Amino acid sequence: MSTCTTVSSSLAEPVAATAATARTWLLLEQPGPWGPKALTGSHLDPRVGRALERAAAGTGVRVGLIRRPGPHADRRRDIPRRTAYVAHTVPGRSWVREAVLEDPETLLGLDFTALGHGDHRGFGVPYEGDPLALVCTNGRRDRCCALNGRPLAAELAAARLGHVWEVTHLGGHRFSPTMLVLPHGYAYGRVDLALARQVLEATREGRVVLEGCRGRSAWERPGQAAELAVRRLTGEDRAGALSVDGTRVRHVDGRVWDVGVTAVAAEPPRPESCGAALGAPLRMEISGIQPALLTNSVV
Repeated sequence: MSTCTTVSSSLAEPVAATAATARTWLLLEQPGPWGPKALTGSHLDPRVGRALERAAAGTGVRVGLIRRPGPHADRRRDIPRRTAYVAHTVPGRSWVREAVLEDPETLLGLDFTALGHGDHRGFGVPYEGDPLALVCTNGRRDRCCALNGRPLAAELAAARLGHVWEVTHLGGHRFSPTMLVLPHGYAYGRVDLALARQVLEATREGRVVLEGCRGRSAWERPGQAAELAVRRLTGEDRAGALSVDGTRVRHVDGRVWDVGVTAVAAEPPRPESCGAALGAPLRMEISGIQPALLTNSVV
């Protein structure tokens, strides 16, 4: 039987500009099984999960649960200590902070508005390890994420490529395996071990790989499309070299481009996830790239 990933691949559906939007990610370790809505459907106290959802709404913060790759026995027991990360993904101001928590409810004391604007308010300590590789594996949300994502997460962990976690939801089930890489916040789709290795090696060097890149989560989808288009045009692969305002892309050297982006309904209809009705997901099409003439630009 066809899955959403096989249908998407057979249609050669582009993955560019499909990344979930989040300026800041809050990731909380929660072992064990996850339900379709993991924040309220796991062994995390659902009261805390609902409160985290409410606190993050409209702030630019996206909350996810993470767990180590491997078997996830349904053991209902308290976890004495768990890891949490907060990561801000806007270029020039990207950072990752790490904390070990005894009670996840302490996260409710965070200033989510400040986090969304890149102010961590002293949360945890700076994370200085390997790139964080977050692979979507929540089969209760979409079976493709488990069928395709869990083997990839296991391979990455066994190969010791980056600091690997399974994560609840990155959007775009039909592009699985999907992976988010921090600190820069670029998402990737249809990832295999070879591509993951390439992406993580580039991330260590502060670079971006365009193959399989869904976009930088800091930007809305039109902005993701604009940035990737300028990267393809210029060959610029430094993660921090480009910033986006709408669909205007600025280079750190002062160059600016205005990118025409149009949202177009994909044809023919296809399922956006397994078991879903056929739909026409929007894709971002580039209609043109023009250098912007600014009186205060740097030459």
